Amino acid sequence: MDEAGRAEREAGGAAGAGIEGGGLTAEVLQKRLARFAAARDWGQYHTPKNLAAALSVEASELLEIFQWLTPEQAAAVMDDPESAFRVRDEVADVLAYTLQLCEVLGVDALEALAAKIERNERRFPAGPYPLDR
Repeated sequence: MDEAGRAEREAGGAAGAGIEGGGLTAEVLQKRLARFAAARDWGQYHTPKNLAAALSVEASELLEIFQWLTPEQAAAVMDDPESAFRVRDEVADVLAYTLQLCEVLGVDALEALAAKIERNERRFPAGPYPLDR
C-alpha cells in the first residue's frame, strides 16, 4: 500500500476526497465519476452491461469479507482497522459503479431509491410478522 493509501486508512476516511462545505451529493459524485472516466477515455467501456457486471463483481468482493465470519464476527468487522478499510473500500466501489450505471442510463439514483422505499412501505406495512412473535 502506498503512502496516500496508508494515510487514508489511518485517517479512517477519504483523504483528498474533495468534500468541502457539505456539498457532497449523489449527483456531485456521479458527475465527478463521469469526468474521471471521460478524462481516461473509458466511456467506450462503460456500457450498461459492463457496468452491471462490474457492480456485481464489486458486491461479491464485499461479500467475500464476510463469507466465513460468524454473525458475531461480522457485527464486529468495523472494529479492526484493516477490515474496516476493506469494507469501506468495497462499499465505495459498489456505490461508484451504481452511480456510473445510473449516469449511463439516465437514472436519478436518489429518486429511484425513494420510489422503491415507498413501494416497499406499501407492500410491507408495519405490523407483526412471523419472526416478531
